[in-house]
Amino acid sequence: MDVVVVGSGPNGLAAAVTMARAGLSVTVLEAQPTVGGGARTLDLGLADGVVHDVCSAVHPMAWASPFFQAFGLERRVELLVPEVSFAQPLPDGRAGIAWHDLDRTVAGLDEDGPAWRSLVGALSRHTDDVVRVALGDKRSIPAGLVPGGLVGAARFGLGVAEQGTPAWGARFRGDVAPALLTGVAAHAISRLPSLAGAGTALLLASLAHAGQGWPIPRGGSGAIVAALVEDLRAHGGTVVTDHPVRSRADLPAARCYLFDTTPRGLVDVLGDELPARRRAALERYRHGDAASKVDFVLSAPVPWEHPDVARAGTVHVGGTRAEMARAEADVHAGRHAELPMCLVSDPSVVDDGRRSGDLRPLWSYAHVPAGSDVDTTEAVTRHIERYAPGFRDVVVASRCVPASQMSHHNANYVGGDISAGAVDLPQMFARPTPTLDPYAAGADGVYLCSAATPPGPGVHGLGGWFAASRALRREFGIRVRSVFAA
Repeated sequence: MDVVVVGSGPNGLAAAVTMARAGLSVTVLEAQPTVGGGARTLDLGLADGVVHDVCSAVHPMAWASPFFQAFGLERRVELLVPEVSFAQPLPDGRAGIAWHDLDRTVAGLDEDGPAWRSLVGALSRHTDDVVRVALGDKRSIPAGLVPGGLVGAARFGLGVAEQGTPAWGARFRGDVAPALLTGVAAHAISRLPSLAGAGTALLLASLAHAGQGWPIPRGGSGAIVAALVEDLRAHGGTVVTDHPVRSRADLPAARCYLFDTTPRGLVDVLGDELPARRRAALERYRHGDAASKVDFVLSAPVPWEHPDVARAGTVHVGGTRAEMARAEADVHAGRHAELPMCLVSDPSVVDDGRRSGDLRPLWSYAHVPAGSDVDTTEAVTRHIERYAPGFRDVVVASRCVPASQMSHHNANYVGGDISAGAVDLPQMFARPTPTLDPYAAGADGVYLCSAATPPGPGVHGLGGWFAASRALRREFGIRVRSVFAA
């Protein structure tokens, strides 16, 4: 066999597809009974005909990822775009509404509309350059960043420096626009303000207004996984489920191995085969704060007090900028916030097929300290109810997966860390270790390709693509660009 990929998350499948398209024999080994890692869509048994996205639900990177562009994802999966990319409900029935239409967003932000346009709107005109910088390998000059593109890259860098420091409030006069941007920054699950959070916010917010916005795959995130698996099999690759890899004995012989695992998972399998210094560096890799997942089944839409919030594919339930910063600080200090930062999505806003009669799924996360075993169902319900009075009355069923149990369905989510590593400045640029090649494991023919490698978390497949491109060139003498030329 030529290649074995350990783990079938989006990065592992991206690596496998890339290698199989190069004409190599590829096998993917997955510990779980189903493939997809954080991009699975499953029947949780909460209601007949209602399926739930296990981790990711909304996919800003589906259009932006260079891997998905090369793969032609938009030709394989129907990506549905809500007219409101994201929303931020606020006290007193107010809300920040990030329409896909930039002008409409600016108009709704009143006195801070021009500030939003000059920051986020300007970046939305340069998303190709922003993506090249934010989603690169963090070790080289981004490919395709021509001199003219330096304007977008510079705007992005200056915006991160502004919104990632205590100067983050200087641009805005009211409280709606800053809250709207901070809700996106909270995707990083880190203290606020932070440079990593600001980078996350400006990348994702700019994508909300550009191109196709924040799409939701018809049928759920599993549609992306299905497209990758279909292509892998069409090129001769195989997937073996219920096959945990705990030691070298669990690996079939191959010329090359790619691990869609945590750094520690790689060390546990290969142990002394890794050089001592590289092994020690991988063992020092830090995991971050966590999320607790709560899935609901509803008998009606969430009764948001502000009607336009109901149009959003993603709702950031956190309140004002100050409230979100306080809640994230509590989590980082190891405390449960009274009103935790929550991310919420009703996919049936754009996908009627996700409903079963009057029933619909509601996806939600609450940010919690790493390793928390607390059931956050009540905390999430109470926080949504704050902006959607009567929410409890439409809840038919629910299920919580505490942070401490998140690794049961995805071993990469250590302690509930769905980012597969602390999202802070050092680890954004030096994950998994501060080496020139973040993908080479140090042993011949072995590569790490998970979200613990650049560019980090998100369903974009780039960790797998970047690792596979290096493996193809070094182990097999094949250039990756030719793989997707047809």
